[in-house]
Amino acid sequence: MSRHSKSHNALPEPPDELKQLSDALSDVIRAEIRTRGPIPFSRYMEMALYQPGLGYYSAGLHKLGEKGDFITSPELGSLFAGCLARQVEELARHLGQYDILEIGAGSGRLATDILLSIDPSLRPQRYRILERSADLRKVQREHLAATAPQWLERVEWLDQPPREAWQGIILANEVIDALAVERFRVAESGIEQICVAEADGGFEWSSRPAPAKLAEAVDRLAVELHTGYQSEIDLHLPDWLSAVSHSMHRGLALFIDYGYPRREFYLPERSDGTLICHYRHRAHDDVFFWPGLQDITAFIDFTALAEAGARSGLQLEGYTSQVMFLLGCGLEQVLTGQLALSEDAGMSLSAQARQLTMPGMMGERFQVMGLGRKLDFSLKGFELLDLRHRL
Repeated sequence: MSRHSKSHNALPEPPDELKQLSDALSDVIRAEIRTRGPIPFSRYMEMALYQPGLGYYSAGLHKLGEKGDFITSPELGSLFAGCLARQVEELARHLGQYDILEIGAGSGRLATDILLSIDPSLRPQRYRILERSADLRKVQREHLAATAPQWLERVEWLDQPPREAWQGIILANEVIDALAVERFRVAESGIEQICVAEADGGFEWSSRPAPAKLAEAVDRLAVELHTGYQSEIDLHLPDWLSAVSHSMHRGLALFIDYGYPRREFYLPERSDGTLICHYRHRAHDDVFFWPGLQDITAFIDFTALAEAGARSGLQLEGYTSQVMFLLGCGLEQVLTGQLALSEDAGMSLSAQARQLTMPGMMGERFQVMGLGRKLDFSLKGFELLDLRHRL
């Protein structure tokens, strides 16, 4: 399927200057294909999202909010951050001095709202942001300077995970879904690796026998997949998690994202995988539509995340839906407190609460997993409902 397929009729055309940006990225991808032959989808996804100066997260495009392509929980308002702040406060009471490390901070809204929501006596020594996009760093800094300038001196941007030992909390909201994944297909002859080839000025799918590492990883899933089934798997998740968490000698890594436990991830009805693209608040499945101008994501196998945590020396502290996590963190109290501060905000806060908690919106589709190191207490976010038995 090329970017000119009929499936694009419902998607708005980008302006010419953005088309030129996408064409430049496509030329880079095509050059690699001509050199190497068809490339693994994971390589295509990596380039489409992160190619320096051209990829979706590297080219200075509006990504979040009404002018962007999608809205995350922190962008809805401050309720989400208010609940996370209560989980952070519980951790702070046990740890004493601590840092927060946010991975991929988007617009900076979550960082600002957490710093403003946490009890002043429990604020972190540092709020560190691991962000690979120079454009997003600029947006984050500007947002923090405009909304919470008194806390800007506590915020530090990192190019790589901390090397020195530290304790505290890692926050990763809608981060893992944007990590490049492998695509595979079950064929009569065995597992195939799904690749991307050049075609008619755009790109198309191709396949080849899977490398041993990919074939073995699919076999280890221990799920029954029929011939023709195709899906995704993240081979780099264990190394990525180890890299971002190895220096945290005590604390909690909190992951919030859309996904399923493995037994649900690879159900027969998902025989075409879970890839989804976001473009101007429209969700679709054409990953070749104007490369670099849309987000490309894959749902999370939370069983794989728990397994990667175990390999990194992290304990599974809890797994639940977003709605139950937020309620466990005191959503009702946070909502009441924010209503008391502004009588005019009632409708807005109610709309936020509905979108964050309703099953058909974010409440059940988004899941929360906590992976801890040297924690000897339970976490309030998982007290109402812990679904780890489903993993």
